[in-house]
Amino acid sequence: MSRVQIYDTTLRDGSQGEGVNFSLQDKLLITQKLDELGFDFIEGGYPLSNPKDAEYFERVRELDLRHAKVCAFGMTRRRGVTADQDVGMRALVASQAPVCTVVGKTSDLHVTEVLRVDLDENLAMIRDSIAYLRSEGRRVVYDAEHFFDGFKANRDYALKTIRAAAEAGAEIVVLCDTNGGTLPGDVARYVEAARDALPCPIGIHCHNDSDLATANSLAAVDHGALHVQGTINGIGERCGNVDLLAVVANLVLKKGHACLVPDGVGRLTELSRYVYELANMNFRPGQPFVGSSAFAHKGGMHVHAVNRLASSYEHIDPATVGNHRRVLVSELSGRSNIVAATTRMRLEQDDALLKRILDRVVDLENEGYQFEAAEASFDLLVRKCAGTYVPRFERLHYRVDVVTHEGREPVTEASLKLRIGGDLEHVVAEGDGPVNALDTALRKALIPSFPSLSKMRLVDYKVRVINSSEGTAARVRVVIESSDDDEEWTTVGVSENVIEASWIALVDSVEYKLYKDEGRAAEVNRPSVPERVAAL
Repeated sequence: MSRVQIYDTTLRDGSQGEGVNFSLQDKLLITQKLDELGFDFIEGGYPLSNPKDAEYFERVRELDLRHAKVCAFGMTRRRGVTADQDVGMRALVASQAPVCTVVGKTSDLHVTEVLRVDLDENLAMIRDSIAYLRSEGRRVVYDAEHFFDGFKANRDYALKTIRAAAEAGAEIVVLCDTNGGTLPGDVARYVEAARDALPCPIGIHCHNDSDLATANSLAAVDHGALHVQGTINGIGERCGNVDLLAVVANLVLKKGHACLVPDGVGRLTELSRYVYELANMNFRPGQPFVGSSAFAHKGGMHVHAVNRLASSYEHIDPATVGNHRRVLVSELSGRSNIVAATTRMRLEQDDALLKRILDRVVDLENEGYQFEAAEASFDLLVRKCAGTYVPRFERLHYRVDVVTHEGREPVTEASLKLRIGGDLEHVVAEGDGPVNALDTALRKALIPSFPSLSKMRLVDYKVRVINSSEGTAARVRVVIESSDDDEEWTTVGVSENVIEASWIALVDSVEYKLYKDEGRAAEVNRPSVPERVAAL
């Protein structure tokens, strides 16, 4: 199979998505990460649009990129202006990017109604812009905007526009499904027509408005495209761009094409979460290949089968994309779910223990708990049922006060009494709200004895009313997501009092962190096999 070029436009097209905003430093960090994985092209931005993008092209030259070529994005020259005098063209040259991506109109409707120029002038704008950039020593990628809609409306003119780009020196012509409404069968036919009409390679750029961007991109490659444009995690305007993570995984693992560096596919999950973090966005659990639920199994029958033969309910080995299998536990669980969980925790299994765990899960979920999204709380539950749980501290008392004054922000104060070993700790702390105040007080009390807690942070906090029919006395479920330098974990608490539910989840989160650190220390200090043999 052939090598397919992967062109990332997260920093430009992706940043146009609602709620997406990258700082200059974010853009530089993502550029480095994409280069590490072997992306062929990285579109850094539109240098004419804002000072941040202009500065990006200055700063990116300081990076030692080994694989990727940085691209500057712009439009064809304006009507009535020569390319060498057009401010957009000059900005592309001034960026010093080795590759310039120029977008031009393919649809006759857009030429006459949006640009308000005649059809021949649009062809001249395409030719002049590309020829000028080539004369300045730049490689040129041409994005044929609205190609599929334009081809459907006026095939002859659409082909004239992309021929003009190729004849002027574009090294690749990219066919854009800008509105995201084309079906895979049409993509296949139109790509073949473009391939047969051009002397240069073609690429594909799909939006996801019909939820077909991945299918359309793969169809394009099947019918001749050698270059795919998209974004990490599929972020972008409206419904987003094609998710390059899914495209690359499918091209390499399902179709046998070459993409990225040899170990790049195995780092796709890492890349996904890296971009989510920098964009300050929540992960999509159900995201194919890289989502936390992509290889999660809940039904007892499924888990039983996966334990015997992983491929029975998994289309690939999760490790091939840097992900991992998760076995979820709920009232729907069977014995296999519990066996998988206790095996992971290296606990001795017996029928009585497995029954105690499953019965306890059923009872708690009847009260409103959900453990499928709170694996850390479930781990602690298993330890309690197995009799191996030893609390690191004893909770004696807590109190939260919120004081308000007219015209001033409320002040929240938490007081806390704990017993750690034989010592009694009584601390007071303020916070932005009850949960923050409790968290601050708990850390204040525990960090002197457990310094590793200083690296723990709260990532997300969610509250859901369970039995809304009870009105203000309804029971609430609080889910807290926490992380440290190594991993993320989630805990749950349920109560009719939202502060108590938060406290339960918060304490579980801290206890899990301490157990986790203790386990890691035991692994580090465990004698090696040769040492154990020698001791015998």
